[in-house]
Amino acid sequence: MLHIIKLAVGIEDIEHLASVQQRRLVDMRAAQGEDAKLWHRTRHAPRRASELLDGGSMYWVIKGRIAARQRLIGFETDNDEEGRKVCFIMLDPEIVPTAPRRHRAFQGWRYFADADTPPDQPKRQGEEDFPPEMAAELRELGLL
Repeated sequence: MLHIIKLAVGIEDIEHLASVQQRRLVDMRAAQGEDAKLWHRTRHAPRRASELLDGGSMYWVIKGRIAARQRLIGFETDNDEEGRKVCFIMLDPEIVPTAPRRHRAFQGWRYFADADTPPDQPKRQGEEDFPPEMAAELRELGLL
């Protein structure tokens, strides 16, 4: 299975990512109706789109750690205001936290092999009481 990995620039944590996306989705639904979909705009369309749509996800790097993923549901291309081609990566609104894993910064997006992806983060009782940064650090140390 093939995935995409992308930096979530300006995002503080998973909750912030969710609130930014939720606001965007509400705005799009107000303008376009209930059929509006959540998307991430990028310059280059993936050449391996069919592989990505066969169960792939967008993995988000937040503050230097892979922190969450969203299922990929489609790709649409268009031209921007200046006539340049753009690609809209369509995302499932559900954000799935992953086991945190450090990842260096990079530009744009990259293909991400299934073998390199962190597992989804299981929910443990009481875990929601920890601040996200503390929980991530405790998980990295193997204490949570």
